[in-house]
Amino acid sequence: MPWCRPLLPLLAFFALSQASALAQEQLVQPVARPFALRQVRLLPGPFHQAQERDRQYILRLDPERLLHNFRVTAGLQSSAEPLGGWEKPEHELRGHSVGHYLSALGLMFASTGDTALKQRADYLVAELAKCQNAMPARGFNAGFLSAYPEEFFDRLETGKRVWAPYYTLHKIMAGLLDVHVQCGNQQALEVANRMAAWVKFRVDRLPPEQMQKVLTAEHGGMHEVCANLFAFSHHPDHQKLAQAFRHAAVLDPLARGEDNLNKLHANSQIPKAIGAAREFELTGEKRSHDIATFFWRRVVGSRSWVIGGHGDNEHFFPVEQTARHLSTTTAETCNTYNMLKLTRHLFAWEPAGATMDFYERALYNHILASQDPENGMTTYFAALKPGHFKVYSTPLESFWCCLGTSMESHAKYGDSIYFHSADALWINLFIASELSWKERGMTVRQETKFPEHETTTLTLTCTEPTQLALKIRAPKWAAESATVSVNGSRQIVKSQNGYFTLERLWKSGDKIEVKLPMSLQLEHLPDDPKMVTVLYGPIVLAAELGTEDLPPDGQQARDHNEYNRMPGPPPPVVIGKSDDMIANIRRVAGKPLTFTTDAFGLAKEVSLIPFHRVHHQRHAVYWRVEEGTPATISGTR
Repeated sequence: MPWCRPLLPLLAFFALSQASALAQEQLVQPVARPFALRQVRLLPGPFHQAQERDRQYILRLDPERLLHNFRVTAGLQSSAEPLGGWEKPEHELRGHSVGHYLSALGLMFASTGDTALKQRADYLVAELAKCQNAMPARGFNAGFLSAYPEEFFDRLETGKRVWAPYYTLHKIMAGLLDVHVQCGNQQALEVANRMAAWVKFRVDRLPPEQMQKVLTAEHGGMHEVCANLFAFSHHPDHQKLAQAFRHAAVLDPLARGEDNLNKLHANSQIPKAIGAAREFELTGEKRSHDIATFFWRRVVGSRSWVIGGHGDNEHFFPVEQTARHLSTTTAETCNTYNMLKLTRHLFAWEPAGATMDFYERALYNHILASQDPENGMTTYFAALKPGHFKVYSTPLESFWCCLGTSMESHAKYGDSIYFHSADALWINLFIASELSWKERGMTVRQETKFPEHETTTLTLTCTEPTQLALKIRAPKWAAESATVSVNGSRQIVKSQNGYFTLERLWKSGDKIEVKLPMSLQLEHLPDDPKMVTVLYGPIVLAAELGTEDLPPDGQQARDHNEYNRMPGPPPPVVIGKSDDMIANIRRVAGKPLTFTTDAFGLAKEVSLIPFHRVHHQRHAVYWRVEEGTPATISGTR
């Protein structure tokens, strides 16, 4: 593919608005482009339910309490009660949640059209602007905006102990850009630009060697957000600023195709790859492309758990030691949020079914699985140690990074269901939704109860007949069993690069029915074939192990590590062969996506349900298989 070519303005290219595209003279031409969130509406189903729970939680939060630490730092009056957890007045990441919150407000407004969200976003931006304007009177440099003093950056630059001040700053800048793009708020862009000028002031004072030392501390997506500002302004200062946040110790080996990720903090590295991806799109630099693609392939292909998440205790570890890392602190939710962002970039450059297969796996089995359906609270880790349970945030006393990213994740489910080019439409995900493609005079309504049912139906409404290549993902898990019909007529189609292509003159009322038969399958840990997990199509199944000795508080915790050391029941053990395990699992009649292992001869039945439906009980995603006598399962209680 060509690395770089002149490009006419793109509508809603990733996080950028029309204004940003107009300001940018040269971008890498994407093969497939995402639709703006406002063009996709979710229909009733599990994702719509999760979105609604998130919307309600977002609106329940008090903006005065969120603003409290900013006002105090700026010397402005605040009588609001401080929030808890990572937003406590003494916490060094205070303020990061406001950045996430701004992004969530913008994304949710675009996804739902709820004007209360836009009003809330506009108010927060106006109040943050007041704080920014008041900062110089407190002795801070112009443009500074934070919930903690500028002295944190003095400590960072001189090698003194401090948590991650640039990480928090990135969240605020990214939130401001999201509000600008999604809500049309010009003041948000102005505040972000002033913040960038302050960042330039800090960075320009440092020799390159000292800046690289600064980058050893977690700095979130500063590379990406500065690149996005460059897309808006096309100002060389913003491009140089983005390049200043290239962390050579991590990116140089990746550019050479070397995986040196072991022992590194996982979520510190993913945004660096995202920054490289964004810079490639804006400059055409092949090196940045290679960094992003190699990182994605290594993490997805070799370092991910079955649910799509990765890591143990927030860190990468040697692949040959995977089994010993099956702990209560696997799969930080923030990591998967960021991996999905990176996946979208790669798909745009080279649309492939395998890329969206991962996206689907992670979306259903980690992101959707992370939200408590009772109250919308979310997990930090997706604990995969057999016998453990999900631990959720509290509404006002946690504010972990993963609660922040979850506010965004559940607000933007519509962002990857459909992609398009001038003459093609990609159907990537089988999620009940409606796409409004006004530029082509077309509406696509996708009605489905997937994954509970194996069929999705697409109904087209066209203002006039439209010639178009409709590309429907042919997922790997459906293999050659998927079928496609148009207006009741079975089509002879063959998957190419993971997609069925139907090219014709489409008319209003045309219906496409896609059947995606699912079957049980096993996956093994890379270093221990005796550790297996069961999937049904793309859905990871978990054994329900009961509620004995669970914390009595609904498993909500202020500290995300609070219940990590709690003992659990012995893990399920299959005595026999893997094939015996599959052969003896059967579906439970009348209960969608529910299976039982009672055919193994258990004294007590073990049920398996989707991991995304397992809440407030102990579970087992991974099972140990031991060769021996005819298959039985022991060790459950």
